[in-house]
Amino acid sequence: MSALPPYTTIGQRVWYYAFRVIVALILFFLIAPIVVIIPLSFNAEDFFTYTPGMLALDPDAYSLKHYRDFFTNPDWQQAMRNSVMIAPAATVISVGLGTLAAIGLSQSHVPFRRAIMAILISPMIVPLIISAAGMYFFYSRVGLQGTYVGVVLAHAALGIPFVIITVTATLVGFDRSLTRAAANMGANPITTFFKVQMPLILPGVIAGGLFAFITSFDEVVVVLFVGSAGQKTLPWQMFIGLREQISPTILAVATILVAVSIVLLTAVELLRRRSERLRGITPH
Repeated sequence: MSALPPYTTIGQRVWYYAFRVIVALILFFLIAPIVVIIPLSFNAEDFFTYTPGMLALDPDAYSLKHYRDFFTNPDWQQAMRNSVMIAPAATVISVGLGTLAAIGLSQSHVPFRRAIMAILISPMIVPLIISAAGMYFFYSRVGLQGTYVGVVLAHAALGIPFVIITVTATLVGFDRSLTRAAANMGANPITTFFKVQMPLILPGVIAGGLFAFITSFDEVVVVLFVGSAGQKTLPWQMFIGLREQISPTILAVATILVAVSIVLLTAVELLRRRSERLRGITPH
């Protein structure tokens, strides 16, 4: 079966194929820098370039030494532990506050809700260096600068906008008559939320949580301002590896982070499709 109907004009056919070529070039432009580093992470030499042996596909030119260094080096493992401690805590706070904010702002009777929404999602718009500097001056005044709590709260502030946007998008197709029906049946607001509303918006909540987790796990600028050497996260350690040590282990860590990001984004897409099915929308 032809992809184009027989009555299309020559111009429409040209645009149809040209559009796909343009999309393919854009995809290549975005993916190429990521794909290039993956083979380099298996380089048997301590180089950031392809060796003649790698280009010749010599098995001896490939090694897992950089991955072994990541899993055995105490500096990398401490940074990994910090990231694993900080990102989930920041995600929980982001999901809790972001979900409540999205539900509240979805009510038409809330005054100034557009202005409030703009303020809450401003961390996505304001340059990160400005947010980081502001957090540094504020946290240094209240005694949170250089603490785990300060880093967690800073990352939570960056993740909340993602939760608000995804949950708000899920609430667009939510049938308000369901909550009114639950209230008529005698359910209190808390029971209505957990038994009626939450199951329907759960895909959006989880998707927002995944975005918040990725944001926290990959963030480096804010933690440089707010954290201390004791809160050195994985991206911070990668930054040090590029600036001071020029360690090829960075390539192995980058490959691992790419794999984790692919898994999380796949989960987000599956949740998006599930959310559309629950709302009666045919996934595309």
